[in-house]
Amino acid sequence: MIDPQSLFSPRRKITGISALLLPFDTQGGVDWAGFETHVARTVEAGLTPAVNMDTGYAHLLDEPTREEVLKRTAAIAGADGYVAGAFVADTHRSVFDRKAYQSQIELIQRHHGTPIIFQSFGLVGQPDQQIIESYAFLGSLCQKFFAFELAETFAPFGKIYSLDVIRGLLDIPECHGAKHASLRRDLEWERLALRNQHRPDFKLLTGNDLAIDMVVYGSDYLLGLSTFAPDLFALRDRYWWEGDRRFFELNDVLQYLGFFAFRAPVPAYKHSAAMFLNLRGWIQTDRTHPDSPARPASDRLVLGKIYEQLQEIVSRWK
Repeated sequence: MIDPQSLFSPRRKITGISALLLPFDTQGGVDWAGFETHVARTVEAGLTPAVNMDTGYAHLLDEPTREEVLKRTAAIAGADGYVAGAFVADTHRSVFDRKAYQSQIELIQRHHGTPIIFQSFGLVGQPDQQIIESYAFLGSLCQKFFAFELAETFAPFGKIYSLDVIRGLLDIPECHGAKHASLRRDLEWERLALRNQHRPDFKLLTGNDLAIDMVVYGSDYLLGLSTFAPDLFALRDRYWWEGDRRFFELNDVLQYLGFFAFRAPVPAYKHSAAMFLNLRGWIQTDRTHPDSPARPASDRLVLGKIYEQLQEIVSRWK
């Protein structure tokens, strides 16, 4: 059993990657102006944008829209300045689709992004050694990529890998990191300990929106929650780097926001994000993709109170 205190990493510079919400306008189309402004806002805060992720409805978008997201993000974030999901849709009976993944990686690289490899039934349905070999093949297609392990509670094609697979990923030079989204601290601590021993420069990106303090143990992050407030996440991260105890109060309220926004049904957090960004005056509406679940309108009252609490904290410190 891993002792979490042995992983404690004070005054560490945190790498923050933020999965961006794709906003919609009053007509139900993509709010491109709002999206571009949010990309710029995220970059200015010092976080790396991640697009065509679950937060950006990647699995619900058609190919032209996904490519338009890449074009617009690259124009703002610059070459190698953003991460993008390489998503391959398949079924339970599918085999690993090399050509489909290659096509997605090529699309992302054509627009100067770094791919993060979404799991698929064909990828995770293989024995461990073949999973590692599949990632090695994907590494041969690009100079840099991130892996992604996702609990089945989030997606039926997800899988939390064995430590043998994680060790295999650490041995692939093109794999610069991996997002871990099990919502379990113990599994993430195990990966951190293995990373520290085997390849310290490997980025373990927490996807645990219910435990955003995993950064104090050495995780970096790729979160949907940070799209609500990239400015405040960047401030929190700076406090940790500087050894400023204000990190804890700000982290606590951001975590409160996470618990409320990511309650069941979890996919509705995207509507929570749209409400919050609309309350902040950052996007036109709180509309979401029509195939994405919604929250009750009463959530706006709670989100508004949380935002007021965050504003009070920051203003008190000025």
